[in-house]
Amino acid sequence: MPKTEIVRVTTKQQLDAFIQFHYDLYRGNAYDAPNLYSDELHTLSKDKNAAFEFCEAEYFLAMQEGKVVGRIAAIINHRANEKWQRKSVRFGWVDFVDDRDVSSLLFAAAEEWGRQQGMTEIVGPLGFTDMDPEGMLIEGFEELGTMATIYNYPYYPQHIESMGGFEKDNDYVEYKVIVPREGMPEKFRKVSELVMKRYNLHPMHPRRSQVFGKEQYGRKVLDVVNKSFGHLYGYSQMTEAQIDEYLKMYFPMLDMDLLCLIEDWNTPGHDVIGVGISITSMTRALQHCRNGRLLPFGWWHCLRALKLHKAECVDLMLVGVLPEYQQKGANALLFYDLIPRYQKYGFKWGETNVEMETNEKVQSQWQYLEHVQHKRRRCYRKVL
Repeated sequence: MPKTEIVRVTTKQQLDAFIQFHYDLYRGNAYDAPNLYSDELHTLSKDKNAAFEFCEAEYFLAMQEGKVVGRIAAIINHRANEKWQRKSVRFGWVDFVDDRDVSSLLFAAAEEWGRQQGMTEIVGPLGFTDMDPEGMLIEGFEELGTMATIYNYPYYPQHIESMGGFEKDNDYVEYKVIVPREGMPEKFRKVSELVMKRYNLHPMHPRRSQVFGKEQYGRKVLDVVNKSFGHLYGYSQMTEAQIDEYLKMYFPMLDMDLLCLIEDWNTPGHDVIGVGISITSMTRALQHCRNGRLLPFGWWHCLRALKLHKAECVDLMLVGVLPEYQQKGANALLFYDLIPRYQKYGFKWGETNVEMETNEKVQSQWQYLEHVQHKRRRCYRKVL
């Protein structure tokens, strides 16, 4: 049995190896949605990611005979810890070969660093913020992954649960929601028409110039996300720097036809009170990006998916409604507007991405559509 050595990432070459390991471990996997290398580099770079205003992190590699066999990131989000009154070190970007010596040494390194920083528990998988993928897949290993979530081999949770001390901290569920072949479900129609008439709420789709122009619709979207997600597990409010970062990184790729906003026409400025962001599934396109690079041919597959909607699935990336409007049927109004657009593009089903298993309000919005829970993922916790 080769000896396992844990190495702290301190150089650009080691960071490159940290990112590269996931591509090597999952090469040819039919379900993994590999992130773009440039996005991973940006997120993990301490001089680029705006989250480092309130986070600190260390990355560790597991090596055997000069070869990378595992990785883990140890992260402290001070804003989240302060909000939730916890002393948590998070683990994320965790991957390893099926070797329990490797996984146990990786977690031991993350735990020890957390102790040195005064933390009393380790939780995860979590990223720097709620905008990063979170939760380890424990059910649905033969379901297509999404760019907003983590895919992992079935042996990952087996390793964690065999280490001792780890327990469930939070579970997320995910649904496959079937897009009606034609027409609108009667319940959606009735509720939505009532909402528009009674509360004067209305869907709209901003032009790209309005997202980045003086109307600042992009900023309004993220403001709704901040306010509607604030009560969710581990969430920390986005800073102005993060909002600027997300606007620059992600909004240029959005299809405005699949970005639905709900406005309250009772307010002078038609305030945005709800948002539904969906995107053509990028998983198959990303699988063509060798080592997460758009060149030489990955760009074509990504462009084809984004512009021509060449996928059977649509990813429901973000659905948020301000708390004071959540009992007024605004969620139904989002899908009243979006379902005909999904039908136009030929999408057969939608991926909900992660929802807390206890969030019955969110899950109730699928009751008028054919749906099945097909994935479950878990955040673990261990007292240090």
